[in-house]
Amino acid sequence: MKYIIVGLGNFGASIAQKLTALGNEVIAIDDDMNKVDYFKEKITHTIRMNATDEITVSGLPLKETDIVIIAIGEDQGANVMATALFKNFGVKQLISRAINPLHEKVLQAIGVEKIVHPEEETAERWSNKLHLKNVIDSFELNEEFSIIEAEVPKKYIGRTIKELNIRKKYNLLILTIIHKEEKETQIGKIEKIDKITGIANPNENLEEGDVLVIFGKNSDIDDFIEIKSSKD
Repeated sequence: MKYIIVGLGNFGASIAQKLTALGNEVIAIDDDMNKVDYFKEKITHTIRMNATDEITVSGLPLKETDIVIIAIGEDQGANVMATALFKNFGVKQLISRAINPLHEKVLQAIGVEKIVHPEEETAERWSNKLHLKNVIDSFELNEEFSIIEAEVPKKYIGRTIKELNIRKKYNLLILTIIHKEEKETQIGKIEKIDKITGIANPNENLEEGDVLVIFGKNSDIDDFIEIKSSKD
């Protein structure tokens, strides 16, 4: 089997070494030359490169690779961008690492079917949840931009994303909508589960209880959900 593993942190390096030891061909990628040099004798191939650069990634043997694993952990923005890039190239099988539940939903919206969770939730998630009222979950792509999971404001219920003109008015992108659905358990108990609709349909009506997964600038997110940042 041939693998490409992006990210040589503890998780990525461990998998790459184990797969190499089992006789697989592994191409391990990281933008840190120290890590690339450290693992070059322990992994089939180690390459220093930016896995979010389309031209550079296109030079990899993608068609011959059986599985691509995005193991980037600390930089969640790079994780999402690298995942989307490899997905767009149509690799045979793509596995990505999720840091928290919202990150997992974003990866699912991109179309990733197999997601791994090597870590527990981070302090960053809690700080954002406490900082932004009405926000269920969030993670920062960098200091300026975030992806958040927020309840639909009451005044927007019954309207569509297209009608609200969210992209133009608020400069925000709705990645997906999460509906709450009732499901009967094996013991006959009714529980509510999340159903992800995939890439958001601009003509879909927003319903009470829906959750929006939103990407944008932090200040624009604050304006959309009608809250003020504690920094103001």
